[in-house]
Amino acid sequence: MKKLNLKNIKKLKLRKAETQELTDRLLLFNLYLTQLLTLVIGAVWIFLQGRSVPAVLAVPQGMSFLWWGLGLAALMLLVDLLISSVMPEDAMDDGGINRMLFRHRPVWHIVCIAAVVAVCEELLFRGAVQYAFGPYWTSIIFALIHIRYLKHWIPTGWVFLSSYGLGYIYIQTGSLWAPILCHFVIDLISGLALRFRREP
Repeated sequence: MKKLNLKNIKKLKLRKAETQELTDRLLLFNLYLTQLLTLVIGAVWIFLQGRSVPAVLAVPQGMSFLWWGLGLAALMLLVDLLISSVMPEDAMDDGGINRMLFRHRPVWHIVCIAAVVAVCEELLFRGAVQYAFGPYWTSIIFALIHIRYLKHWIPTGWVFLSSYGLGYIYIQTGSLWAPILCHFVIDLISGLALRFRREP
């Protein structure tokens, strides 16, 4: 068995991977790993708050969560479209990650990604973090973890406002399914738009 060389371990350095270095497999692995961590952290945090994940994810009795979720999604997509039509493309740039993630992805997989991201992120941010800190600080944290947008103030501000909107509809409906639905619809439509967008 080969001995572990401590000198080689000390030379190891973490560095940011450039977009062109990412393979499709590595990108998907990173996506699903971060979502699994998000889900676990959210579930543990909810448990430590003396609540249960099934109770937080309980399906509501009425249909108002549908109107709140779909209504906010429609509004956010409209505003996003307006911002994208006015601002130069590089001002909204995320480093090409979204394009790489969705451009050649089958539709069923885009649906799957949108669903996984919506449930995992909303469970953590609206279900656990917002319960502890409220919608304002949750939205700041939410904007900060979307690190690929931080080079540009417009997408960062938009992520903050979007998160605040998700927190608001959670408060209004009392159901996590309103922000989950909204998040899912936005990611799904954005992913499909990138998938079927014609290249110049």
